[in-house]
Amino acid sequence: MFLPFLYELRRRGVPVGAHEAISLAGALKAGLHDSSLDGFYHVARALLVHSETHLDAFDQAFLAHFKGVEAAGQQLTEELLEWLKEARERRELTPEERALLEHFDVEELEKLFQQRLEEQRERHDGGTKWIGTGGASPFGHSGQPREGFRVGGPAGSGSKQAMRLAGARAYQGYRGDVVLDTRQMAVALRKLRAFTREGAPDELDVEGSIAATAKNAGELEVVTRPPRRPNTRVVLMMDVGGSMDPYAHLVSRLFSVAKQATHFKELRTYYFHNCVYGRVFENATLTGGISVPDLLGQVGRHHKLVMVGDALMAPYELTLRTDVYGRYALEGGKEGLVWLMELARHFERSAWLNPEPIQTWRGNTIAAVRNVFDMFPLTLDGLGEAVGHLTKGKMVRGRK
Repeated sequence: MFLPFLYELRRRGVPVGAHEAISLAGALKAGLHDSSLDGFYHVARALLVHSETHLDAFDQAFLAHFKGVEAAGQQLTEELLEWLKEARERRELTPEERALLEHFDVEELEKLFQQRLEEQRERHDGGTKWIGTGGASPFGHSGQPREGFRVGGPAGSGSKQAMRLAGARAYQGYRGDVVLDTRQMAVALRKLRAFTREGAPDELDVEGSIAATAKNAGELEVVTRPPRRPNTRVVLMMDVGGSMDPYAHLVSRLFSVAKQATHFKELRTYYFHNCVYGRVFENATLTGGISVPDLLGQVGRHHKLVMVGDALMAPYELTLRTDVYGRYALEGGKEGLVWLMELARHFERSAWLNPEPIQTWRGNTIAAVRNVFDMFPLTLDGLGEAVGHLTKGKMVRGRK
């Protein structure tokens, strides 16, 4: 019955397959959903969604597939409640009938109750077998047996709760293809954890060595691992001003929180406007700062360089010649694009995060900057790809 729902999830990009189908079937067989749409919503979401970025797609699929189900369930509930309001009074039971009721144990009652639910097709009053009112059955309303199942409850059944939760789409901000915002901060931090396991495998892994030696019939097998102390050093440079103002503060905060959460060995944060003109700055007001040559003299090639900016500017800005103080210098200065090349050549790994949609990256200054830096979209998915690129190992691109 739920397979079409799984196909709806796949159509919306939620990765579900045979393993998830079997797990969900097992949960339903175990009754973890409490035979309700609300319960199914929560159980299915827990088993089928493996990433926060798919929560919104799950809600959309749930709405599309189960739309209208809650109305039918509400109608049935109202019919049952109307029936129970008119419950007939139970007649006095004979000693034989009372003895028959009292000899059931709980497990037998549960089996009988489920069997009656599957077989019953209409209302019953005053009987001895079916679920109803005023009868001698162990199931129903207004009963008096020692052991039994009472059917009934308050008018508010909550049958629309699951649809209301899905309709709220509370997880729209967790999609992986939208530009990072403050709501995605916690999810984005998980992408940055990959930095913490970086390093040469030069630390003895005692537990791993013992396990490997045991598997090797007692012959010593030494296993090493990256050092426990983090060795990741990051230089973060952010474009500020104009369209980049909202993103510069956000990304600065993201990496600052990451520094505390994942314990970067070192994090240096600098700012620039549109392009790097021989100098970068330690605050968004673009005052003071440090020259590019001095910065490169202080940081090693093993530092990771992360550039954040839309790379959109007037074409002449890439060819504007400036000195190490950021002042226009026709003689002895270097073009903006050349300053970017010097940064890219110095670091073994670098990446540029761009908030502009990928389809706009051609036919403008973005294309020129892409020839210098490996560029990734400023989204959750793009951040993950950038982190993967930065942690792959040494690579110095030959740039002109």
